[in-house]
Amino acid sequence: MSIDTRETQKTRRRYQRISKLYDFMEILPERRYKPWRESLWSFVTGPKVLEVGVGTGKNMPFYPDGLQITGIDLTPGMLARAMKRAADLNLDVDLRIADVQALEFPDDTFDTVVATFVFCSVPDPMLGLAELLRVVKPAGQVILMDHLRSENPLLGVLMDALNPVVVRITGANINRRTVENVREARLVIDRVESLGMGDIFKLIVAHKV
Repeated sequence: MSIDTRETQKTRRRYQRISKLYDFMEILPERRYKPWRESLWSFVTGPKVLEVGVGTGKNMPFYPDGLQITGIDLTPGMLARAMKRAADLNLDVDLRIADVQALEFPDDTFDTVVATFVFCSVPDPMLGLAELLRVVKPAGQVILMDHLRSENPLLGVLMDALNPVVVRITGANINRRTVENVREARLVIDRVESLGMGDIFKLIVAHKV
């Protein structure tokens, strides 16, 4: 598989454009997400952890002690805000620009890989999941939190219809089938937990054989 560089650049531009306003835009939904983030990080084991799509660093307040965390993001503007948040929280985090579709880390590097609300916007989610499979250690974890296409037939069709408009505005797809994609990527799913709004928001905990 090869990267669609045009779509990747388009995604980077979208998030760069909104990076200064991103935290403000997320004030209301983040009230719902914070306890979900805290719960997710209770599953994380280390010592070496990769956070994909670190964004502005919203997971940082929930990082457990004693982990060696590397955080990557596609967008310079988002990463700059994450660096400021890490400094404010006095966290030692290795933050760098990177594309989950083409990670520069060696095979079998990390004990756990985490991504929250990321695979809704990765241009080629299967390519990104293949990279997670590559860089996580055998028996290591991949933990995802995201919004997915509803399994309700009517709502699913509506999400399909609205998706092109939502992508143009926010860069995020609302009709990804991430649970199925994780299975197709040859990760073994240990847990799928519905978090809210019916079956739309899910926590997925998987591991590499």
